[in-house]
Amino acid sequence: MKKFLFMAAALLAFAAPAANAQRVNTNSELKKLEKADATLLDVKKNTKAATWNAHGKAYTDAYMLPTKELAQNIPMVTLQMNVGEPQDMFQGEFQGQPVFVARYEYVDVYIDQAGIILGWSQSKAVKENLAETAIESYKKAYELDNKLGSKISDNTVTLAQALAEQGRALNGVGRYTEAANNFELAHRARQVVPTTTIDPSLIYNAGYINVLVASTATEGQVELYAKAEAQLKEAIEVGYKDEGMIYYYLFYCYYGQKSIDADKYLALAKNTLLDGIKLYPKNADILNALMTLYTSEDKAGDPAELVAMVESMLKEDPTNYDLWFGRGRVFNALQNYDECIKSFEKCVELRPADYEPNYFLGYFYVMKADAMNEALNNDPTITYEQRPAEDAKVNAVYAQAFPWFEKAHSINPSDIAAVEYLKALSFRLRDMDGMMDKYNKYNELFKQMQ
Repeated sequence: MKKFLFMAAALLAFAAPAANAQRVNTNSELKKLEKADATLLDVKKNTKAATWNAHGKAYTDAYMLPTKELAQNIPMVTLQMNVGEPQDMFQGEFQGQPVFVARYEYVDVYIDQAGIILGWSQSKAVKENLAETAIESYKKAYELDNKLGSKISDNTVTLAQALAEQGRALNGVGRYTEAANNFELAHRARQVVPTTTIDPSLIYNAGYINVLVASTATEGQVELYAKAEAQLKEAIEVGYKDEGMIYYYLFYCYYGQKSIDADKYLALAKNTLLDGIKLYPKNADILNALMTLYTSEDKAGDPAELVAMVESMLKEDPTNYDLWFGRGRVFNALQNYDECIKSFEKCVELRPADYEPNYFLGYFYVMKADAMNEALNNDPTITYEQRPAEDAKVNAVYAQAFPWFEKAHSINPSDIAAVEYLKALSFRLRDMDGMMDKYNKYNELFKQMQ
């Protein structure tokens, strides 16, 4: 705590007493905007693309002014040199962590104990709807003269970057709805000039954040899910790529709207997951959502449909590692461990030198043995005399996992997960020849790795 208080004092002491406050002259900026607005009322000037481009630039500058000196991971002293000392400095919280808060007229700036800016929260703007107005002006400029496209594009990219940066800052302080809006506006700014490079992650971020907002909303959930749906679909259209999570979130958008029309939106939700799993068969979140949907919604259909789909895909592409991996995940969700193991045996066959398939083959042997052990413990018909023989059957399956974990460990000796399983398995199987020695080896290694 002493260090914390000392740092706060040091930060306050850094700024010279004569330093100006944050350099935003609101009256001056509003006069500039009034002047820019006046040019649009001029009958001759408002027909020129340059007039509208300049109008957009004036509004862009006003939008950026309160935060243009801010950036994450820069020293607070840099900000103080550029804009002066804050109005106040106090202790606060940022993403659950204690921080310093430097309060300026337009923003609260969050600083860690090393004096580095983590983020900020803008409390007011020079004028409302600055970015929206700028975008509309740039659209009008391009409409009037697309030959001015490169100049307009330079301005829209500048605005988009500022909007995205502000979106990240808003997201960091929990102002999620505003963050999503900023990301969408950044995307719209980049769309003004068709030749401007589109960043698909902007509209994806807007949709993704709105899904999360909708999931915790107490009212307006359906509308939020519908908005997120449109944004995520657009992200796919403009080329957003990930490991399939966009389909997972789009599924939630449809599922969240089922109160409107259950048949329609359940079908859309299911088909979105099926589309996603065809493209990303290893995505565990999509598979889990599919299995949950099939088992919780009668209208979703029989889980066998999913199995049939994966099998059909494998007939067309029998050496596709990701499909075999996905098949294993499907049968794991169905608790059919024999078929799950069969899938991962194929994965090992296809990629024998890779850590992942060897590790998971061992893992699913353990899952099978765990299920057998649980069934045995819950079987009231097993007598005391029968128990040793039944335990031996379970241990035989556990023993089948052991060599795969050893192979995985030999491929990646630094991964602790395989070592932890080897330690646990060798202890369980300690009565087998050589297993106590293996336990001592892996137990010691596990301690060292921890």
